[in-house]
Amino acid sequence: MKKAILFAVTTLASVAAFAQDAAVVAVNHSQSGLIAIGAAIAIGLAVYGGTSAQGKAAAAALEGIARNPAAGDKLFTPLILSLALIESLVILAFLVAFIKIPAASFGF
Repeated sequence: MKKAILFAVTTLASVAAFAQDAAVVAVNHSQSGLIAIGAAIAIGLAVYGGTSAQGKAAAAALEGIARNPAAGDKLFTPLILSLALIESLVILAFLVAFIKIPAASFGF
């Protein structure tokens, strides 16, 4: 429950960063707020998924090393590679969300 509340607060707080004056927004830009909310949700879901996947990957690797300490060298490289690939997906979602924001034509 605490994770859901933290996720909702983070998502709603990031939308406030995209707020602007009412005089700047034109009438034909009625969907720009929805694009900002969509971008915030995309970033929030990507970060949540990435962190949970990184946690599970690290936990599995550490459990394997704890059971067989001699396998630590064999598990280290795949662990670092998998963490880098997971993080690259989070960064990709971040970039896609911020590429979509200028398409909303916020007036600048």
